[in-house]
Amino acid sequence: MAVNRAEFPEKLRFLFQPARYKVLYGGRGGAKSWGVARALLIQAAATPLRILCAREYQSSIIESVHHLLQAQIKALNLTSFYEVQNSMIRGANGSEFVFAGLRNNVTKIKSFEGVDRVWVEEAQSVSKPSWETLIPTVRKEHSEIWVTYNPELATDETHQRFVIYPPAGAIVVKINWSDNPWFPETLRREKDELKARDPDAYLNIWEGNCRVTLDGAIYARELRLAQEEGRIRNVPHDAARPVHTFFDLGWADNTTIWFAQTVGNELRLIDYYSNNQMPIQHYINVLQNKGYMYGTDWLPHDAKAKTLATGRSVEEIMLAAGRKVRIAPNLSVADGINAARTIFNRCYFDEQRCAEGLQSLRHYRYEVDGDTKQFSGRPLHDYHSHAADAFRYFALSIEEDRPALNIRGLRMTGWRG
Repeated sequence: MAVNRAEFPEKLRFLFQPARYKVLYGGRGGAKSWGVARALLIQAAATPLRILCAREYQSSIIESVHHLLQAQIKALNLTSFYEVQNSMIRGANGSEFVFAGLRNNVTKIKSFEGVDRVWVEEAQSVSKPSWETLIPTVRKEHSEIWVTYNPELATDETHQRFVIYPPAGAIVVKINWSDNPWFPETLRREKDELKARDPDAYLNIWEGNCRVTLDGAIYARELRLAQEEGRIRNVPHDAARPVHTFFDLGWADNTTIWFAQTVGNELRLIDYYSNNQMPIQHYINVLQNKGYMYGTDWLPHDAKAKTLATGRSVEEIMLAAGRKVRIAPNLSVADGINAARTIFNRCYFDEQRCAEGLQSLRHYRYEVDGDTKQFSGRPLHDYHSHAADAFRYFALSIEEDRPALNIRGLRMTGWRG
């Protein structure tokens, strides 16, 4: 089998050394994905390997690295060795590349326990639950987890897990355009133009530095103050007080739940949960298994709609299960955001149990108008917006469960930790 000469930037030499974790992060043009695809194809041609190519969200093979691998197979002159199928790539020696999304795909991910390599691409968006599902699954002797991403926020789970607090056995390398000897002139012009026009964006996109906040982030100021004032921390559950829940409902989209307690003038977000494509009974079971003493379950207005599958509404199903249910005020998104900003300075978030919800609040941002290229007044509807919607319902509803004495502007004495 004749293989074309395979060249790599010097910083990628470590890809051919054994290590449990191989982490590449940095800006555009550093040949991260190109180098990993090439290295995995070479290794799988030399030794039979089962390789899982994963990312947080993948609704079709088009969203995977399938096309990138196919291009590198041609570049390495391995077309006679690899059979490229619609959803899989097979090697003549039994090697195979398979593709999957991590988010809310627990059963499928756990079936990959026999993999030799996992490549997680665009890993900046991978959530804590996804890592906690994937990593224990990859337990074959000498198995490796390869991670590539362009960083966004320093508080993102992947950056915290692998760069700020790298695990034992990790090789972590930052690689940028300047480390790529084949960096094309076309990209060099783009890089230089952005540097002159928007230095802050340049530092993130091309130099791989984390952003302080995302452009258009809706709660950037509020979350920065919460961090500076120590309100993102360990927040203990007070077993003597009720826990109220605040839902955003979805099926193909996520259903998200914030768990909150009120103590004096403080609003304590003690827990968070999300999932999708699960019946409402699943979420009722989650609530029961957490063992909290509950107050009110606050649902959005669409919880009153009857489903064709059951002939009952979510509200009716939860009431029948013995839950105390109320419907959140049905105000506009803008009014809900204003309400959230109003109460944000009283909010304490548990740093661990609410990590996924906090990540979504940090990524909740306004859409860019397609015509003007400016931020519109509409929040972007994506994975992160569901946690933010549930947080809006929390802001609009939480005072409804407080005794009248607590909501008339009186100064209360609360927990400060």
